[in-house]
Amino acid sequence: QVQLVESGGGLVQPGESLRLSCVVSRSIFSVNTLGWYRQASGKERELVATITSDGIKRYGDSVKGRFAISRDNAKNTVYLQLNNLKPEDTAVYYCKLGNYWGKGTLVTVSS
Repeated sequence: QVQLVESGGGLVQPGESLRLSCVVSRSIFSVNTLGWYRQASGKERELVATITSDGIKRYGDSVKGRFAISRDNAKNTVYLQLNNLKPEDTAVYYCKLGNYWGKGTLVTVSS
């Protein structure tokens, strides 16, 4: 059983930044792909970003140029830097490893 625990969400104003963290309960050194997804109220869950063990990154169209994914294998942690946040970024953000999901962290962008 693998556990993923997200943190770092909160309430911010448009244009501000946040950094989300996802700590994994096992070594991620050999894990090929880690990802962040989000789900806004009333909408389907969507891809935000993924990162491979080789450092290849992929982003959803709505966050390209504003969000950045990274991983620290020594800390079993994957990060998501959220910059220039917009109200439409409001959602619960989930970390994913294979078939395992975290419980999510809520990001609210509002003035």
